[in-house]
Parts: sequence; C-alpha cells; structure tokens
Amino acid sequence: MKIAIAGTGYVGLSLAVVLSQHHEVVALDIDPAKVALLGQRLSPIHDPEISDYLATRELDLRATTDPEDAYTGADWVVIATPTDYDTETNFFDTRSVETVLADVLRINPSAAVVIKSTIPVGYTEQLRDQHPGATIIFSPEFLREGRALHDNLHPSRVIVGDEGERGREFADLLLEGAVDQDVPVLLTGVTEAEAIKLFANTYLAMRVAYFNELDTYAATRGLDTRQIIEGVGLDPRIGSHYNNPSFGYGGYCLPKDTRQLLANYGTVPQTLITAIVDANTTRMDFIASDILERQPRRVGIYRLIMKAGSDNFRASSIQGVMSRLQARGVEVVIYEPSFEDDTFQGCRVLRDLGPFVAEADIIIANRLDEHARTFGDKLYTRDLYQRD
Repeated sequence: MKIAIAGTGYVGLSLAVVLSQHHEVVALDIDPAKVALLGQRLSPIHDPEISDYLATRELDLRATTDPEDAYTGADWVVIATPTDYDTETNFFDTRSVETVLADVLRINPSAAVVIKSTIPVGYTEQLRDQHPGATIIFSPEFLREGRALHDNLHPSRVIVGDEGERGREFADLLLEGAVDQDVPVLLTGVTEAEAIKLFANTYLAMRVAYFNELDTYAATRGLDTRQIIEGVGLDPRIGSHYNNPSFGYGGYCLPKDTRQLLANYGTVPQTLITAIVDANTTRMDFIASDILERQPRRVGIYRLIMKAGSDNFRASSIQGVMSRLQARGVEVVIYEPSFEDDTFQGCRVLRDLGPFVAEADIIIANRLDEHARTFGDKLYTRDLYQRD
C-alpha cells in the first residue's frame, strides 16, 4: 500500500516513520533542505526517536518536493501541513490544506484523504460539500513536540472522524504501526472529531492556567506553592499530573487551539473558554510585574524554547514576558544556542553561557535544566518540579 504524507513537521514525519514500517510512504515537503536531510536518513526536526528510527530501522520511506511523485498511485494521502491561527479572521489559516487537497483531487482523485492538521469545527464537512465525490476524513493528533514518534508508537487513543469502513481502515493503519496493544479506538462523526481536538487542548490549557493562578496567589501572599499543589493533588479526582507552574501555556498548539475554540463558540453561551484565553495574558502580566519589582537593569532570557526536548519556540510564554519587560524599558539579552541570528525581536542573542550569565542581573527560565540550576541568586523561575 502506498501512503503519501504532505508535511514533515512533528505530525507528518512521525506518522511517516510509523506507517513506513509496514507500507510504502512518500513524504512531501515544499522545503528542499528537509527533503535532502530525509534522503540522508537525518531528521529535520528535534525528536530523538525519529532520528533513531531513521538511522537504524528498515523503513520504506522516501521524501520528495514533487506532488505528482507523492500522490500518484497513493491509496491514502495524509495532510499534516501547518494551519497557523489568523488573528485577523479569528480562524485557522487553512490554505495549505486546501492547496494539498486540490493537488490530490487533480492527480489522484480516488485516494482517501485524511486531514491531520488542526482545523476549525465544521471545516471537513464544508470540504465534503464542496467535493462530493471525494473521501475526506479528519483524524486528530495528540502529540508532544520532541516526543511525537513516541506518542504515535504508544498512543493514548486513536480517534478517526469517520464511522464507516474507511475510518476503521485508517485506525487499523495507526494501530499496525504502534508498539502498544489494546489502544482505545473511537470512530466518531467528522465534526465531533474536530471538536474533540480543540476541547482536549483547551482543557489542558485550562489546567495549566489553573495551577499558574494558584501559584500567582501563593507568590503574592508569601505562601508555599508546592505544599498547596501537593495537597490539592492528593484528591484522586485531581491527581498530581500536569500541575507544574510556568510563565503561561504556549507552544504551537494550546494558544491557537484555545482561541479557535473560542471563535467557534460564536453565539453559544460561555464564560469559561474566554477565561482560559484571558488567563494566559494575566499570568504573563504577573510574571513581568514580579520581575520588575526587583528593579533589574538587564534581564537574561534563558532559552526561547517552550519546554525541554523541543527545538521550537513558536508562541513560547517566555517571549510574552520578554516583550512586557522591553515595553517597560528593561534591556533584555537572550541565551539561545540554537538560534542562528545575533538578534531576536530587538534583543542581543548570545550563544556562550559564560558572558550571558555575567551580563544579566536576573536570569529568567521557564523550565530548569542542569545549566539553569547553576545561576544561583540570579535565577527567576516558577518551575517547581523540573518537568513540563
């Protein structure tokens, strides 16, 4: 069976690796540099297990920039292209999905198309109405950056937005490549599957926001945040997971998915979803204010990335704090060894840790590692458990 996958980010590449264990997979990307790396069995993204599988496993996987090569003869086409949130329209920018779909329908209209990109609720049904002869399915992904292949090999659940034979076939493909057995499978309506994705990520954002506001209260009142969190978590209905304070929820998914869900509500009564979106702004305001009370002359930003094990700093919460400090006239210097340019958003970028530590009065770190723990009295963080 031939499977084409459009997009080689965390979602697309991890799926390509999983499916190519048993099937011919052609990964399509518009970036020739990514395609060249994959041709050398090197991963263009930071994910240790993807790198290991590419280097050591027998995979029927190749990459191309040619849609004709990718889609011709494919039984399945998986769309895993980016759908960034458009703040002007208050909806995801789905043009990349539409471009891929148009190419597939032109080159190989009999292929079944599975959308893995995150999209607005109701979007797939609109595509089906526009293309009544096409098979178009939505299947949400639940992956962590830097652990995407692990999460596909050990899925918490498989959800496919098609209750018929095609939905079951695609679910079986995912299960075939997984390591774990007895993975929960849920076949749903296509619009329900889209809602599951957005509601799941918004719940995670809500949990982050809750423990962050607990931490804000404790810090303001001079209380021990850890004791309060541990006491609250002893209730088995709450638990001790996903409770580590931070500068705010960030990364590629949670900020845009919460805003998209809020936009989808439209005239539907709600207050909680708005509060979840607003809570992140409030948290970053508090963090910046707490730092400013220390009257720093120069603040060091230790890493732009959102969390450990990731090479991505899109919408990282530490950038929100950084911009607030800059707006108040504080000089900011950044330590980011993975960044190629010498400046970022008007701030100097250093790749040598020694000068960075020497220059900064306060060093803020959203997440601690072995280097951050050596900063002593200069360190400012809300990371209690040294995990995401």
